[in-house]
Parts: sequence; C-alpha cells; structure tokens
Amino acid sequence: MLSEVRRIYRRLRFGEPVVVVSGLPRSGTSMLMKMLEAGGIGLVMDGVRTADEDNPKGYFEDERVKRLAEQQDRTWIRKARGQAIKVISHLLKELPDDNNYKVLFVRRNLDEILASQGKMLVRRGENSDTNDERMRELFQNDLWKANYLLTHAPQFELLELQYREVLDDPASQARRIDDFLGGRLDVAAMCAVVDKQLYRNRAEALTAGGKAGGGAP
Repeated sequence: MLSEVRRIYRRLRFGEPVVVVSGLPRSGTSMLMKMLEAGGIGLVMDGVRTADEDNPKGYFEDERVKRLAEQQDRTWIRKARGQAIKVISHLLKELPDDNNYKVLFVRRNLDEILASQGKMLVRRGENSDTNDERMRELFQNDLWKANYLLTHAPQFELLELQYREVLDDPASQARRIDDFLGGRLDVAAMCAVVDKQLYRNRAEALTAGGKAGGGAP
C-alpha cells in the first residue's frame, strides 16, 4: 500500500513515466525497442548508429545516453516522458531521479551474450582486453547492481523479460508489456516484428560445441 501511495505521489509530481528498455549489451534490447515502436510508442533515438550485420533491424539508440555519467544537464530526458529510450544496464544509475521510469529489463543467457559480443568484435576487427571469464563476472555484478537499483529506488517500476521467451512466445510477452504500460499498445503489431531467425547464438548449441552464426539484436 505504501509503495502504491508513493507511486501516485511521484506520478502527480513528476508526470508520465519515461519507458526505459534496458539490459546487458547483446541481450535483445533493440528487439524490444522495435516492438514498442510497432506497438505505437514514440522512440527517443538519433539514428547515428545505423543497422548492420550485427543488428540488421537497427539499434534504436540515442548517443546522449552514452554520456549520461558526464552530463551536467540531463533535463533532456524529461522530454522523453511518454516515450521509450534505450539505456544499457550499467547506466541506469545515471538516470535523474526527477522522472518516473517504467523499465523493461531484458535478460538473456550469459553464454549467448558472450558469444554474440565476441563475434561482433571479430566482424569489426576489434580485440577485447577482457577474457570471457572476467567478462562474465563483470556482467553478473552489473546485473546484481541493476536489479538492486530497480527494486529499491522509488523512481523505477520494473518488468523483467526473458529474451528467449519473447522469441518463443511473442504474443504472451507482448501482452505482459502492454499490461505493464497501461494497455494501449497494438499487441498484434508488436508480435509481427519479432524475427526468430535473428536468434543466432543459442545456449544449447554453444554448450554442445556447435557453431552459431552471428549475433542477436
């Protein structure tokens, strides 16, 4: 009851929430952004990072998000109230607390994330100074911190989604998203943009030593 009263108070004080799509890199956040766009929610993005082989449907990003930690003036986020913006899990703590946020947090198998990220680096001709074991530790720590923040800070409301469940049953997951965001989305259109063919790094194939091709948006 207390949390509901606090939510109503914050809604009256800070207005309509910003919809935030978040998760680790390569966890399916771009797919979620595309679903929201199809469902009828406006997206905050600048188009600087264009579609490529790693994300053939696009990245749906705004470069300003990457500089949140160093920005003195973050009032631009207020203009995103009622719209959706993609914020990597590590940067959630940089969102100013004078907004309300409804967060769609996407979780994905860490083996799949590491494989997808590794193949993306290879395609770009880049090297990582961090091995997979250390990267796994960093990701797990980041997830713990993000979960703590999202479940304790009053500015956040959280809906967790599993990447694979969205791909396997987009209808039920789209309905969950619609319910969470107030029941105003075009669920059928959201389902129509989910492309299971882009699920190219599967945990079972990786465990079996199989070779999966490409990353997932």
